Amino acid sequence: MISLRFDAVKEAFNRKAVQPEVPEGCSSEYFGKNVFDIEKMKKYLNADTVQAIQDSINNGTTLDRNLADEVAAGMMKWAIEMGATHYTHWFQPLTEGTAEKHDSFIDYDGHNVIENFSGKLLVQQESDASSFPNGGIRNTFEARGYTAWDTSSPAFVVDDTLCIPTIFISYTGESLDYKTPLLKSIQAVNKAATDVCGYFDSNVKRVNTYLGWEQEYFLVDESLYAVRPDLMLTDRTLMGHESAKNQQLEDHYFGAIPARVTAFMKDVETEGYKFGIPLKTRHNEVAPNQFEFAPIFGEANLANDQNQLIMTLMKKIASKHHFRVLLHEKPFAGVNGSGKHNNWSLGTDTGIGLFTPGKNEKENLQFITFLVNVLMAVYKNNALLKASVMTAQNEHRLGANEAPPAIISVFLGSQISQILDNLVDDTTSDEITLKDKRHICLGIANVPEVLLDNTDRNRTSPFAFTGNRFEFRAVGSSANCASAIIALNSVVAAQLTEFKKSVDYLISQGKRKEEAILEIVKQYIKESKPIRFDGNGYGDAWKEEAKKRGLDCNGSTPEVIDAYTSEQSLKIFEDMHIFTKKEVQARNEVKWEVYSKKIQIESRVLCDMAMNHIIPVASGYQSLLLEKVARMKLVFPADEAAKLSEQDLDLIKNIAAHIQLIKCESDAMTEARKIANGLTDGRTKAIAYHNNVLPYLNSIRNAIDALELVVDDGMWSLPKYRELLFIR
Repeated sequence: MISLRFDAVKEAFNRKAVQPEVPEGCSSEYFGKNVFDIEKMKKYLNADTVQAIQDSINNGTTLDRNLADEVAAGMMKWAIEMGATHYTHWFQPLTEGTAEKHDSFIDYDGHNVIENFSGKLLVQQESDASSFPNGGIRNTFEARGYTAWDTSSPAFVVDDTLCIPTIFISYTGESLDYKTPLLKSIQAVNKAATDVCGYFDSNVKRVNTYLGWEQEYFLVDESLYAVRPDLMLTDRTLMGHESAKNQQLEDHYFGAIPARVTAFMKDVETEGYKFGIPLKTRHNEVAPNQFEFAPIFGEANLANDQNQLIMTLMKKIASKHHFRVLLHEKPFAGVNGSGKHNNWSLGTDTGIGLFTPGKNEKENLQFITFLVNVLMAVYKNNALLKASVMTAQNEHRLGANEAPPAIISVFLGSQISQILDNLVDDTTSDEITLKDKRHICLGIANVPEVLLDNTDRNRTSPFAFTGNRFEFRAVGSSANCASAIIALNSVVAAQLTEFKKSVDYLISQGKRKEEAILEIVKQYIKESKPIRFDGNGYGDAWKEEAKKRGLDCNGSTPEVIDAYTSEQSLKIFEDMHIFTKKEVQARNEVKWEVYSKKIQIESRVLCDMAMNHIIPVASGYQSLLLEKVARMKLVFPADEAAKLSEQDLDLIKNIAAHIQLIKCESDAMTEARKIANGLTDGRTKAIAYHNNVLPYLNSIRNAIDALELVVDDGMWSLPKYRELLFIR
């Protein structure tokens, strides 16, 4: 076992970059190659069918099932030409991943095998709904569930399989996935926002939801990964002392990308382009061996599908480059964790960004109207938005000194904040004026003047306005973006609906439209002021201030999840037709169950590693020290031997104390786990794991990390942080 670590280190250290296979020509020439997009449809389907599909995508019209056979035939022909032999309904169950069951295109007519793919198979398939997380909606003996084609997200070919994006619902119609409620939330915010846009432009017929995700991740050499059971089974290191050098020199962020990593990134980009994923940005992140991908923003449903696909591709391609991708929010203690910032915005079908300042007073009033409604929605539902991003993994990251705190607040910047404050000041004009970017001359030859944005950015804010969009920075790197976007769309849709009712009422009482809008906007600015915070979200002072403002400050994931079933949240979900009460309750049961299982697995793995790796190695080194002390007594007089052995004896006692603590804490953690496992209520069990099991993980880790500092490095069997983080 001891040699495994050094063999792995040697193997990792000697690896060379694996050059990716990049198609000839520009990226644009093979972009979308593996996707059955509109251009491919025009080749394989008749014009009327293509138009019907476009209407379904752009206008939300229902696609006639009679067209399904033609679409299926054309889709199969294209897929077979792409080398596909199988098809699958590709869906997103409540596992934070994707699911697929492959069936071949072959059919048997009694005499011959033929290729066949019917419209019925395209549109709908049956799956086992009881074997996926369902929160009690389906019993084990009630297995039937359905996947149904989502026409708004194009099919694509991976290897030899045609993948058809679908929703996933139970036999009784409840959603068991992320896509179904995401699509519903997009429809809800579209209707509510379009209605409000009618005050400003009657030509607006649709409002689209846009998403731009920023995928952070760590890379670890696969040889080192293979000899870390905690990484293999939990995706994070349950032990490991900080390296002498971590990220404190800030030399990794935006630094030169290591050759092996560049090759991996290029491979991911190339494959991503084939699937129509517009990856734009790649760079080193703050922590060593931490990196990021980010695409050009797109329609939210498609962007989310692309994020799910890119995470799958990253894991697959990493093995080709002898890496393992870590998407856990906090795989290493003492260095930055990984988030997935969700850049969220709304835009009209007339090409106007609703969070983009306008060129005249009317456009600016529209901008302020939508901005303030978002503030109000976030303020009233800050607990729900936090619940949408809270998981066992993200709990380790949020609140740490490198990520947004586990308190939702909104950063607007000085200029927007001043405009809002001026609007509610009766002594100022109702005119809304937004300044252009400021210029700064650096006085350096050959360097042009720089355009400065009107406000700085605040990286400590979990929900920040960044000029033409909001950046939901609290989302975790392993999460399905849909969880956050569903909650955000739902509360904004509900708020815009309430806003329109209020404005319409004032208009019915004789007030001018603009006057009515401004009156409600001013009211919202006053009410939502507690959610606005432009300062340092990392400081303890903010935590105290947030409590005074009435914001949700709870950091316990199992308890935060309660926000989903509050009377206010349930009303929003039901009024906006996103979830039924039964669906929300079921999802909470899934969240509590997953939380308990995550901590349960980590607890078991830590006990195994402590007993099978750490204690034997520490005891072995302790035995060597004891033998040394005994030999000292044979060579030197008693007084001199005692003096020479003083430090060794202290070290022996120190090791013994840590071993004893590890054994006692491991036994206590096992008992706490048994008690928690005996609880039948999902919420109570999750809270027990949080309160009574999770703390032992930290105390045991501290003792193990202390041993790592004193035990002979040659005997330590597990790769250390300096190796995991700095071998690239």
